[in-house]
Amino acid sequence: MGHVASPRLTQYAHGGGCACKIPPGELERVLAGLTGPAGGAADPARPLLIGAEDGDDAAVLRLDGGTAIVSTADFFTPVVDDAYDWGRIAAANALSDVYAVGGTPVMALNLLGWPRDALPAELAREVLRGGRDVAAAAGCPIAGGHSVDDPEPKYGLAVTGVADPARLLRLDAGRPGVPLSLTKPLGLGVLNARHKATGEVFPEAVETMTALNAEAARQALERGVTAATDVTGFGFLGHLYKLARASGVTAVVDAAAVPYLAGAREAVRDGFVPGGSRRNLAWVAPHADFGRIGEQERLLLADAQTSGGLLVAGEVPGAPVVGELTGRGRHTLIVR
Repeated sequence: MGHVASPRLTQYAHGGGCACKIPPGELERVLAGLTGPAGGAADPARPLLIGAEDGDDAAVLRLDGGTAIVSTADFFTPVVDDAYDWGRIAAANALSDVYAVGGTPVMALNLLGWPRDALPAELAREVLRGGRDVAAAAGCPIAGGHSVDDPEPKYGLAVTGVADPARLLRLDAGRPGVPLSLTKPLGLGVLNARHKATGEVFPEAVETMTALNAEAARQALERGVTAATDVTGFGFLGHLYKLARASGVTAVVDAAAVPYLAGAREAVRDGFVPGGSRRNLAWVAPHADFGRIGEQERLLLADAQTSGGLLVAGEVPGAPVVGELTGRGRHTLIVR
């Protein structure tokens, strides 16, 4: 089925994709005092194994019979102009939160905000079709959802998954001496910013954003990995900082080993940098030693990704090793 011809959806959004997240430092200030320890569930027989304390990708609650339930929600404004592709990207991004904690998605609900007077309903249908197709590829049915009349289009999923409580991927389980692997290249934020500004399409970026992280998570669990996160709106450095901080270690990054999408360096050189990427860099900079790494490279490492890969404390076949965890030093992040 061909795509419905559409106006440029990115022009209806003040930000794009995960770059429109509330800045991490601001969000942490808002949440201060509102989150408790992960074990603080109301029912002690069903403890909250992963909660909001460290900002993990999804919540995990132990159920009876050695099973844990995983819950997450993620939605955002258009990151590309094609409605079907936006739906696919948003769904893959939401499902990624379940994979990032070692879970398997089992059911999802649509979350849709739509400017009824500005954009045709046929486009909303294409967005939902894209989400349905990616969720189906993940073996995760979409069972309804919720929609609102919204002046700015937004789409995503609330996802429920299951996990083995003895085999979870967490932010606080990183240990010194473990390598760091990255399963998707960076550069999605700056390429999406260029797309929004110019209309230029980057098929490799779309392919990257719509790819599920299911296989990467499976391989990580098979190799006994216990610490991981996905790389989305807070950028590679932002998510790595959260993992290293929660684990009480220092993360050392080999900048030359970090993979990038074609055109990413040119995009940042030409000034196509999302505001979210600059805010990410400002957030981690006080905790980082960048050595001789220049401003453009720093922005790429902090670039706000949409539906990025998994950042794994361990080795994953086919994924480059981009650094390692060491004992906590003066800085939480060291980039060389």
